Amino acid sequence: MIRLTRLNHVPMILNADLIEHIDMTPDTIVTLTSGQKYTVLESADEVVNKVIVFRQKLLSQDPARLTAPREHSSESESRSR
Repeated sequence: MIRLTRLNHVPMILNADLIEHIDMTPDTIVTLTSGQKYTVLESADEVVNKVIVFRQKLLSQDPARLTAPREHSSESESRSR
């Protein structure tokens, strides 16, 4: 997921895996695989860089951490009571 900003300065979080293409007209328009379009303040280069950083973070994590069950601490258990 990447953080982008709509033209009205409202932040949004977008699933980077659903980006089909980016148009520069001169606004930046992000088109998703569903056909949904978002006009954002960020340049196309900024959007591409955010996607790259997001994917680098995913790939740099220990794969065992991604699939291992989470351990619950006694602190979190005491808060839920």
